Formats: sequence, C-alpha cells, structure tokens
Amino acid sequence: MSTPGWYPVEREHAGPEHLEADYVAGYDAKTGLDLEDALGLLRRQGLAADTTLLDLGCGTGLLAAAAASEAGRVVGVDPSLAMLEVARRRSDEVEWVEAGFLTYEHEGDPPQLVHSRNALHHLSDFWKGVALSRIHALLAPGGVLVLRDLVYDFEPADADRRIEDWLAGAAPTPVEGWTRTELETHVRDEHSTFAWLHETLLEHAGFEIVERDVRSGIYATYVSRRP
Repeated sequence: MSTPGWYPVEREHAGPEHLEADYVAGYDAKTGLDLEDALGLLRRQGLAADTTLLDLGCGTGLLAAAAASEAGRVVGVDPSLAMLEVARRRSDEVEWVEAGFLTYEHEGDPPQLVHSRNALHHLSDFWKGVALSRIHALLAPGGVLVLRDLVYDFEPADADRRIEDWLAGAAPTPVEGWTRTELETHVRDEHSTFAWLHETLLEHAGFEIVERDVRSGIYATYVSRRP
C-alpha cells in the first residue's frame, strides 16, 4: 500500500528493540504468553477449520503458528523484519506479511477473526482510530476482533499512584520479564491510553464490545464484534 507522507512509518514506532535480532531471540520468554489460554479464547470466538485468522502485530508468530493447525487460513502481519525472520522459521503454514495496522491490505475472503496482542499501543490515539476503522472494514460481517493490550483503567487523578503500584511489580532482570526501566519507557514514550477512551475508539469504529476484562487496571482483553 502506498501511504501519504504524513502517515507514520510503523516500523519506526514499534520500539527499536523489536528490530534487533538479539532482543527478538528472547522476546517470547519475556512476554509470558499463555498459548493455550490465547488459543482457547480464539476457539470460543469461532476458530475452526473454515476460519480465516488475521494476527496483526504477530511478533515472532508464536500464536499464529499454533493456530495454523486449527484454522483454514492464518495471516501473520508485523512491521519488524527481525520478528518475521523468527516467525518464518516457526511455520510455513502461515502467510507472513511485512506490514502494520495502517498499511496491511487483505487479499482473498475477509477474515472472521482478527487478533492483536501488545501492538496497538505503538500508535497514538489518532492512529488507533484509523487502525480500528481499517480492521472493522476488512472483517467479515459478524467477524470478531480479539484485542489484548495495556490500557489504564483508572482516573487521571490516580495516575501517579496506580502507575507506581504497577512499576513496583516489575521483574528484577530482563531475563525474567519486563523491568521497571522498560515499563517506565512504555508509559513515557508509547501510547497506552485510558480504558474509557480505548472503548470509545472501538465503538466509534463500529464495533460492539461483547467481552471486557481488565486485570489490575492495566492489562485489557476486549472481544468486539462487527455487527
């Protein structure tokens, strides 16, 4: 897709660490993805042998590769070549595409399921709105978006206390998870937003939120349907 010059280059906003092979090599361990839980959520939303699943911001392709044996078609999309190099070694049953929320162009029958985890926060709220509108447009009627990301489910006046409480539980070393320094970088430089605004963006894009789960006021799972 040819984009105007005023569009952001998503690769440049995905976090420089996601473009480095050494960091990507340890990425899966850091993220702590519960693969069976993630697959179970997709199964409950219709993942089956006739389903097309689109994984936006697929990273190293862990979930997309695991879902390939259960879906009719899986497309994994990420702007990071370093991530996609790992993903391509993981599975040749998935269609791997170098693109982002704002540039991916779907070919073929529309997907019934779109999944995204820990990726949308790399876009500002303006571009989140554009991205969610694009996802809504490419989904099949009745299709489902499973969106998992960091959001702030508290009042702005409580931000200092709630963020400090979250940072206090950071991992002591990068090998064990996200450190305080990494989480501080996320809050300062990336674009997680308040839950009430995140939900407004989903609904304004045309989605109906059918499930909402926000843990510790920080990490959210939204299941939203295109009516």
